Amino acid sequence: MPTLNIVLVEPQIPQNTGNIARTCAATGARLHLVEPMGFRVDDKKLKRAGLDYWHLLDITYYDSLPDFFEKNPDGAFFYFTTKGRTVHSDVTYPDNAYLVFGREDAGLPETLLRQHPEQCLRLPMRDAARSLNLSNTVAIGVYEVLRQWGYPALQWKGQLHHGTWEENESG
Repeated sequence: MPTLNIVLVEPQIPQNTGNIARTCAATGARLHLVEPMGFRVDDKKLKRAGLDYWHLLDITYYDSLPDFFEKNPDGAFFYFTTKGRTVHSDVTYPDNAYLVFGREDAGLPETLLRQHPEQCLRLPMRDAARSLNLSNTVAIGVYEVLRQWGYPALQWKGQLHHGTWEENESG
C-alpha cells in the first residue's frame, strides 16, 4: 500500500490539528508535526477534536523544519500554499508523497517556497478569500491523493444500522 504523509509546520490552533489527526486516522495517512507549535500535545482541545482516534495515528514530532527534512530525505514533497501556481489536482502524486502545510496565520516560509516553485500547489478559490481553513485544505489534499491512488485499503460501502439497503430500496 502506498504511503501518504501529512506535514504540519508550526501549527497554531489545536482544533485544526485535532481535525487533521482525525482525517489521518480515518485514511491511514501518517502525521508529522513540526515544532514550535502554538499548543501542547496534551491540550484538551486537540484531543477533543481528534476524538478517540489517537490510537489509530502514526505520528512523528520534529524539533524544527531542518530536523524534519534531515529525517525524511527521500520524500516527494508538495507544498500547499495560497502562493502556488499549480492546482493541487493537476499533479500526479507518487508513493511516499508528503503534503506540507504551514501555520494557519503565516503559511510556509517563502524561502522554502522559492526553492521549490514547481511543487507549490494551490487550491482554487475566489480572489476575495484569503485562504481556506487548514483542516479543510488538508482533507481536500488527502482525498485528492487517495482518489488518484484508488482509495487503497479504505472501505467503499457503508452499512445501515437497521435493515439492509435492499429492504429500503424495495419498501
